[in-house]
Amino acid sequence: MATSRITYNGGLRTTSIHERSGNEIITDAPLDNKGKGEAFSPTDLLATSLGNCMLTIIGIAANEHGFNIDGTTCEITKVMTENPRRVSEIVVNFQFPANEYTDKDKKIIERSANTCPVAYSIHPDITKTITFNY
Repeated sequence: MATSRITYNGGLRTTSIHERSGNEIITDAPLDNKGKGEAFSPTDLLATSLGNCMLTIIGIAANEHGFNIDGTTCEITKVMTENPRRVSEIVVNFQFPANEYTDKDKKIIERSANTCPVAYSIHPDITKTITFNY
């Protein structure tokens, strides 16, 4: 089974449908690339996927090791470059809720984040700047 089905809607907008669930994601070209910027751009999704994956893998590890990360947030900043136009850096800023994380918990969190499948899939020329705020 395919993962998703994407339709070009015109006006530099697409709709992606997740085949298994039917959930939809709309993308727009960004303002700085002839778009309306009214939705995530494809490169926004690339950068955002890193944070989503990191939080998911941290959550799995937290469950396995008996600590809680509920309420953790992750702010993503995508940095673009030209010639060729591409993502050059993804800045990931984690904010964990007040909790008594042990040094062991923090090590598990940071190792989990850095070894998520999306982190491994991003080309090494893309800088990943990651901050963990406990």
